[in-house]
Amino acid sequence: MQPLPHHYTVTARAEEQTNLELASDNLPTLTCAPPKDFDGPGDLWSPEDLLMASVASCFVLSFRAIANASKLSWQQIDCQSQGTLDKVERSMQFTRIDTTVKLLITDPQDKDKAEKLLHKAEQSCLVLNSMTSQSQLQCEISSAS
Repeated sequence: MQPLPHHYTVTARAEEQTNLELASDNLPTLTCAPPKDFDGPGDLWSPEDLLMASVASCFVLSFRAIANASKLSWQQIDCQSQGTLDKVERSMQFTRIDTTVKLLITDPQDKDKAEKLLHKAEQSCLVLNSMTSQSQLQCEISSAS
């Protein structure tokens, strides 16, 4: 691992009537739109989908590292994260994230160890740990004319 802090930058670009294009150095561009619940097309990744994808993928990668360090032999993991979006006071926010994991281990005697490591992965998942992080907005506004 590289020394901390790490920095990750993504640029979202759209015109008034187009889907968003998400870009980051050395990564393929990703098209994004509102979800069907917000009158979007429902056939593209949405910010809400991407947040849940971040939770699920971070969980799996955390588990992989922890299992490797703990010498747990496993074959496959399926992780599903479901977020509940609701109105709290005057703003919308994810009020709950439920993660369901199915893990296929090699040795049935490792079941208790595997469950312990899954819980450790949940505690170690940096995306889940960041859900209450601070936010700062900087604006630069220009005119086309």
